Amino acid sequence: MPKRILIGTVTSDKTDKTVTVKVERKVKHPLYGKIIRRSKKYHAHDETNEYTLGDTVRIEETRPISKTKTWRVLDRVQAGGTQAVEADLDVEAASN
Repeated sequence: MPKRILIGTVTSDKTDKTVTVKVERKVKHPLYGKIIRRSKKYHAHDETNEYTLGDTVRIEETRPISKTKTWRVLDRVQAGGTQAVEADLDVEAASN
């Protein structure tokens, strides 16, 4: 049986060797026909702790690694993360 592969966004990397990946899918509402988003979070194994918050990754179904971990991260599709923005406070203080 082939292993399932999903693409999602890392929402948490606080635990050791584990990332939480949010996978979104779009489904059609059974009565109204509107396309709605459904999401689910998976715990995936990250052996080297290399994936960070905001990364888009591919995860693969695997044997149970722990009570909640049955997925492992294959690779990074797109780098994300938060970027620091520098505030120029000296200009504000000098103009007053």
